[in-house]
Amino acid sequence: MDGVDLADGKTMDWDLTVSSKYKLLDIKLRELIRYRDLILMFFIRDLTTIYKQTILGPLWYIISPLLSTLVYAFAFGNIAGIGTGGVPVLLFYYGGTMLWTYFSTCLNSASGIFLSNVDVFGKVYFPRLSVPIATTFSAVFRMIIQFVMLMAFLVYYILNGNPVRPTVYAFLFPLMILWVGALGAGCGMIMTALTTKYRDLSHVLDLALRLAMYVTPVVYPLSQVPEKLRFLFYFNPVSAPMELFRVWFYGAGEVPPAMTAVSLAVTVLVTLFGLMLYTRTERTFMDVI
Repeated sequence: MDGVDLADGKTMDWDLTVSSKYKLLDIKLRELIRYRDLILMFFIRDLTTIYKQTILGPLWYIISPLLSTLVYAFAFGNIAGIGTGGVPVLLFYYGGTMLWTYFSTCLNSASGIFLSNVDVFGKVYFPRLSVPIATTFSAVFRMIIQFVMLMAFLVYYILNGNPVRPTVYAFLFPLMILWVGALGAGCGMIMTALTTKYRDLSHVLDLALRLAMYVTPVVYPLSQVPEKLRFLFYFNPVSAPMELFRVWFYGAGEVPPAMTAVSLAVTVLVTLFGLMLYTRTERTFMDVI
């Protein structure tokens, strides 16, 4: 309905029309742009609530991956004796931890949107897609802080004559951020749509993420995997960006083009399916919860 007829014969147009009709992929870009201030508010909320009333605050963005790097270097490097493909230990484990944390944060943040925001969703209308966008931006912000620290380590090793050679493809890193973020958010939107009805899936997700890290080349390079088992990593879409990062920034390793193509195709499919499932579930999840 475009408007309503008044008694004097004039027509009053609506500023906003909320309709129950929807398309299969119903993404209202104009609404998202109109509510950009709300997205910014959600973004700030996500950043402030995590480290509210903490002593170190945002420094945990750096401390957490550093501690993980030290543990991985000791456990997998010293005890297990797994090589890093010629990459300095600090760069190898810190970079892998940074990317995996970014992916898992995007996934976890998006996977609990409906349950964690049920009070807000039930009181006022706004485009529900603004919440996963804000949570993804929050994850990007955290990763950028960690990335700046990684670049400081990289410059240190280069100045000290270490054979680490970033390639020109390193300038494509913003595309990799979009790639991994879309994959994580897409998986998260699928999970949040499912967990509204099947709550125990959230426990399955926690276990699956912990196990998935070990079947992703995070703490070991793909070159350490036996040749006959490498085909399995084609089924893990995070493997390609993880290895490409080392190729781009360290000049180490090799990623088959087919693995990259499969990962990009899966990312597109997962993102589109996640958007469709999310926009469909947002209309009925209040009745389920």
